[in-house]
Amino acid sequence: MTLSETQYQCTAGETFDSVALEVYGDEKYACELMAANPLFCTVPMFVGGELLELPVVDIPDEDEAEDDPEEAVTPDEAPWKE
Repeated sequence: MTLSETQYQCTAGETFDSVALEVYGDEKYACELMAANPLFCTVPMFVGGELLELPVVDIPDEDEAEDDPEEAVTPDEAPWKE
């Protein structure tokens, strides 16, 4: 899924992490939000009313995000156990 660029109006108490979770479904996209909004990078918590630019982010589908169980390493196969 790809989200198109748009704006997001923050509410009081939100952070880049919480906006990323709300908009993209995962806090890991906070870095992309910060890169798109450099004027707010020093703001630890929004006071409310700030307009953030939402960058286009490629979000993998749930099927793509899941690991292949056949390729997973079990605890008995871990390299440090050799």
